[in-house]
Amino acid sequence: MTLRIQKPRRPRALTKSGAPRAKPVDWEGQEQTVLIRWLYGEKMRGTEVGQLFDAIYHVPNGGQRSKKTASDLKRQGVKAGVSDLPVRQARGGWFGLYLEFKATPPRDAALAASQFDWLEDSEYEGYCAVLARGLDEAKAVLREYASWPRTQIVGDRLALESGSEWRKG
Repeated sequence: MTLRIQKPRRPRALTKSGAPRAKPVDWEGQEQTVLIRWLYGEKMRGTEVGQLFDAIYHVPNGGQRSKKTASDLKRQGVKAGVSDLPVRQARGGWFGLYLEFKATPPRDAALAASQFDWLEDSEYEGYCAVLARGLDEAKAVLREYASWPRTQIVGDRLALESGSEWRKG
């Protein structure tokens, strides 16, 4: 039998009236979860937008973490402002899509300067860059992006000589 010792919980911060502060709710994270579940459902139904499910991923830049973990992640390359949901599928003449997701108003947050810069720089580099406020707007963005034709590569691509050959295993 293993004994588990629980750390004592820190009491919740108090409001000016002395009442305990309400637990914060991650509205954006909850809505983004619903968006990804919807996209998976669209994949299972075989819809056009469902094709994006295997190409979309989440960049976990935000969230609560210890100072040490935050420091470690920063050294490993985490950058402020990187969009929440990149789509690595080239469509409509773009190289891919960077989707910055915010919760549905009035629970949305302002676009941080670093997020604005990331979107602006991504568009300059040839990526479709979009801010979506809420689930419905994000679904509309993904539906529209999926409706565009795949971007065609014209001409030969260069091949790197550096790195290990992954194709052979």
